[in-house]
Amino acid sequence: MKIGELSAATGVSVRSLRYYEEQKLLASIRQHNGYREYSPLAVEQVRTIQLYLALGLSTDQISSFLHCVLANKEAFCSEVLPIYERKLKEIDDQIVQLTQLRGNLVDRIRSIREEEAQRKE
Repeated sequence: MKIGELSAATGVSVRSLRYYEEQKLLASIRQHNGYREYSPLAVEQVRTIQLYLALGLSTDQISSFLHCVLANKEAFCSEVLPIYERKLKEIDDQIVQLTQLRGNLVDRIRSIREEEAQRKE
């Protein structure tokens, strides 16, 4: 399968597929004319990469366990759980920070509106 066909089959841009190759997440065989040739299994591989990107994982994180996940089930890959746990902690920390920022903004808005109301009186 050529890169354009893989792109059409997965909905992932050719540019992204090339990036996945650069990051060693995806492999192709180069033909004598320089064209990339992908295995039919590449469609599932790209979809798996997209799933992990959608979970907020980096390509470095994905590359650390992708081959295991593709060969086995996710539950059998010991590398996955610590990455998920770190990502969840990172998200929880961001939620705390965003909640604090939101509270600060709500306070500032309330303060400004109170000052405006006092000026109008």
